[in-house]
Amino acid sequence: MHSANLLNDFAFKYVFGEDCKEANDALKSLLTVFLERKVHHVVVKNSELVKYYSKMKNPRLDLLVEFDDRTMVDLEMQLRQTQDHLPIRFSYYLARLHSSQELEGKYYGELKETIVLVLFNVNLIDNNRMCNTFTLKNEDGLSFVKETEDRMKIRTVEMAKLDVNKPLKEMNEQEKMIYYFLNCHKGMDDSKIKVMIESDGVIQMLEKRVETISDDGWKK
Repeated sequence: MHSANLLNDFAFKYVFGEDCKEANDALKSLLTVFLERKVHHVVVKNSELVKYYSKMKNPRLDLLVEFDDRTMVDLEMQLRQTQDHLPIRFSYYLARLHSSQELEGKYYGELKETIVLVLFNVNLIDNNRMCNTFTLKNEDGLSFVKETEDRMKIRTVEMAKLDVNKPLKEMNEQEKMIYYFLNCHKGMDDSKIKVMIESDGVIQMLEKRVETISDDGWKK
């Protein structure tokens, strides 16, 4: 059985953004893996966009996520095969998200953390790291504010940097999830996907979500 393609924008948002427990559990697993922090409770603030997708023209389908401590995350699956304006675009998204907080009658120190988490299928950053975190720093790498007080972050995940031939047993959790995103449409025909589905609880959960997508048009 072949699964839906998670590189399809709507399939990605459906799997992680639908208003149900299964999607919420999948979302918490994704955020835990790529933000490298334990995520216990999240709420998708714009899940209605998934429900009404088929009736909308040119919809905005990023996921706006809020943690229980009111941390806000803008989660994006970016598949454009170009680097044109992407850093500027997501810097703008971060600034807009951060400034959307209500501050009337409050101190600036009460601002909550905001993160733009973007999964790219292109090579964007000139290093060998698949995951990079960007904050406000000077030319020497000195943070403008203390690391514990840095409330604006862009976290990039460059899936194209994955060595798809790397043995499964040598992959970390981030690499496994990226491999699954890139190849889940092959289903059990892919030997690594088959092993992950049979042995990895997180991948099993994701596979159950993508199997609910039956429209063949989403597999492309």
